[in-house]
Amino acid sequence: MRFGATRVCSGSPWVRDLLERLDGGTDMPEKRTIERARRAARQGKAPTTQAGEFVREEIEHVRRGKHGARSAKQAIAIGLSKARRAGVRLAAPKKGRAPEGTRRQARRELKRGKQPRPVSAKRSAAAEGALRREGREAASPRALAYQARKATRRRKARKAPTRGAGATTSTPTARRAVSAKNGRKAGKRQSGRTQKGRRAK
Repeated sequence: MRFGATRVCSGSPWVRDLLERLDGGTDMPEKRTIERARRAARQGKAPTTQAGEFVREEIEHVRRGKHGARSAKQAIAIGLSKARRAGVRLAAPKKGRAPEGTRRQARRELKRGKQPRPVSAKRSAAAEGALRREGREAASPRALAYQARKATRRRKARKAPTRGAGATTSTPTARRAVSAKNGRKAGKRQSGRTQKGRRAK
């Protein structure tokens, strides 16, 4: 194998990794995915929309059996990771919204998207092998719907004020808390009426 005037041994790890990436390995996004993301960027769409193309690719990979995923959340995380490494300027999660390790990894991937470098062939093969051993249920409509509902509840919980007159009961936890509070009030009122009745007698 020859690149320009330099002869390269095809058995060397970095060449095998390069061939795997060009052949459409797990680490390398498909050409059409990159084209769709670039088109979205040219149209002025948000980085989250651009990253959605990579997430869709991962979901399709799981459905076709190219590899598996432990959960829908993991499949989405792999897609977002690919997007950052491909150059999509998707910001790392804010403090408090994700573990510190996740935020640190996202910052590394953003940096890698700006300064590409060779990938470890052994690490890439190990990651792909681990994913192939996972199941395919993560890409099922039921799993994706569950993940979407869960994410929506988290967003609502972050937006809803916890104290004051503006507090809402949009989340199940908040509704249960209000219901329990109302139940205690009703119990106290009933207890007060019973005591008054006894005194009257």
